Amino acid sequence: MSPTRELAIQISDQIKVLGSEIGVKCAVLVGGTDIVQQSIEIAKRPHIIVGTPGQVLDHLKETKGFSLGRLKFLVLDEADRLLNEDFETQLNEILEFIPSKRRTFLFSATMTKKVRKIQRMCLRDPVKVEVSSKYSTVDTLKEHCCFVPAKHKNCYLVYILIEMTGSTAMVFTRTCDSSRLLASILTKLGLKAIAINGNMSQSKRLEALEQFKSGECKILLCTDVLSRGLDIPEVDVVINYDIPTDPKLYIHRVGRTARAGRSGVAISLLNQYEVGWFKKIEELMGGKKVPLYTAQEEEVLLLKERVSEAKRSAEKEIKESYEKKKRRGEGDLSEDEEDTDKYLGLLSSKINKSAKRKKTMAGTGKIDNKRRFK
Repeated sequence: MSPTRELAIQISDQIKVLGSEIGVKCAVLVGGTDIVQQSIEIAKRPHIIVGTPGQVLDHLKETKGFSLGRLKFLVLDEADRLLNEDFETQLNEILEFIPSKRRTFLFSATMTKKVRKIQRMCLRDPVKVEVSSKYSTVDTLKEHCCFVPAKHKNCYLVYILIEMTGSTAMVFTRTCDSSRLLASILTKLGLKAIAINGNMSQSKRLEALEQFKSGECKILLCTDVLSRGLDIPEVDVVINYDIPTDPKLYIHRVGRTARAGRSGVAISLLNQYEVGWFKKIEELMGGKKVPLYTAQEEEVLLLKERVSEAKRSAEKEIKESYEKKKRRGEGDLSEDEEDTDKYLGLLSSKINKSAKRKKTMAGTGKIDNKRRFK
């Protein structure tokens, strides 16, 4: 079981390669792909099934002849994510279809209270294998943070990407909206970028991921749908455009670079409302102080006019695309479309209100860190 489609497909690919010499058959069950073809794969009686909870459950209920009654091993990859509220109901239903006598394996880079509770209550004679008892990043990863005004964050992102021209970069945003808009802005500025988020169809997500893996596109804008488990060896830089509100997500995000002994760089852009969240990340890592990334403000602001123009153009294109679909009678958003209003200035009043709330939430962190960032 995997929480995301991309991770399930990656696991399936590895199983097929490693098991090819001994005839291991594997089927992958994820949403957004041909369900008939999946049923055909199930009919071939694979040794291993890799899938996301929702799709596996759908097949258990709807696919004639599909049963997990002889299942011997249940593996939950990214167990902390699978055991949260998003998947809890589906997993509980799946457990009704599989034998209680089985071996269960839980894998995760971060341990939550929920996983510990499951370990104590549901597993018989559990054995815990732990590489490290504390949350930390690898020694080959160089971490930096950059304190930026919220209104100039786009300029700082462009500045850093230009400074690192030639490097392969993953840029994490909090929302699907931001990933799509930023990808459009960067492309208009001559930086070839592509977005992947949960609102895209599976075929487009896989196509974009393949472009990034092949090096055809050097910059990937993504949400946390790609923060876990994916192994893309050539990622040089991870940029946190938005700071995650869950500190453990930071560990997963920056883990996309500096993998298997390689070196890598992680840069977090902190606006005035996100300092408190980043302080919690440092506390999670045992009080580690992440050094500052030096960016010359005068040079950054030279990009302001070009970035603003690119943003206006990107917003205009997104709006026209949405209105064109509406005129064709496709007003209801498809899986790979998002509400255009979110990209335009129509959300500004909500953003201002949200900013005030964030400012209150950041609280003490903002005051303490201001001194540090001077």
